[in-house]
Amino acid sequence: MRADVNVSVRKPGEAYRTRCEIKNVNSIRFVMQAVEVEALRQIEVWESGAEVQQETRLFDSGRGVTRAMRSKEDAHDYRYFPDPDLLPLVLDQAWIDDLKAHLPELPDAKKTRFMKDYGLSAYDAGVLVAEQATALFYETVAKGRDPKLAANWVTGDFFAALNRTGRTIEDPPVSAEYLGQLLDLVADNTINGKIAKEVFETMVAEAALSSTAPLSVDATVVRSPASIIDAKGLRQVTDTGAIDAAVDNIIAANQDKVAEFRSGKDKLFGFFVGQVMKAMQGKANPALVNETLKRRLT
Repeated sequence: MRADVNVSVRKPGEAYRTRCEIKNVNSIRFVMQAVEVEALRQIEVWESGAEVQQETRLFDSGRGVTRAMRSKEDAHDYRYFPDPDLLPLVLDQAWIDDLKAHLPELPDAKKTRFMKDYGLSAYDAGVLVAEQATALFYETVAKGRDPKLAANWVTGDFFAALNRTGRTIEDPPVSAEYLGQLLDLVADNTINGKIAKEVFETMVAEAALSSTAPLSVDATVVRSPASIIDAKGLRQVTDTGAIDAAVDNIIAANQDKVAEFRSGKDKLFGFFVGQVMKAMQGKANPALVNETLKRRLT
């Protein structure tokens, strides 16, 4: 920061008196100090019967004083004169109108639209419109899907993957198309949120292998979310019979916890959920697990 501070003093009702310009003051605190010091100096000059000279001064923050640099007697000392080498610049209004008509959507307008159309917070919308490529990526992911869930994934797991891998939004470890497909598989209950994160990290890992594979070796191709789910057997279990059986086994193996829960220790419900999900390798539908446990435990 560099500020030029102009100071003059006068008694109430008087005309303006001579001012001095204090150059290159480098902080708000020093601006305040320079104004106070210079004002007191000028008061002393006027009250001694002398006159303040129009000049440029410097502020010495160490000594708490201003000192003269050079005098400025007339307007020309301030370089107030036209530049003779500048030619008139005449712009055709039709050309200006054409530029305005073809401007892309500007960040502020895009942020307002994201908040209105997608129901995003001001913060999330601001993050997503900071770069044009990021906004385009997000809109591709969000098209026809839950916009808030899409924003959470893009600003959360996806951004984290970009930082971790050193990739850019133009060369992402997971494409917008694949990320959108992953959200579709969560929405139709093919997988749950926990499994979705596992599938996402698998795609990130495969992208890393693809980028480092030697030219003489066939590079690993990043598989689609559905392909990874099928290959790893990650489809969410929605079979109520299988969930009922797992719940019954956990309850039978933890009768002491059942008694505690029924005596009023409601927090143990999370223990039972965790045990069932563990027994089913995280593939059980969480909503069905919760529903079944409530029915069995109460």
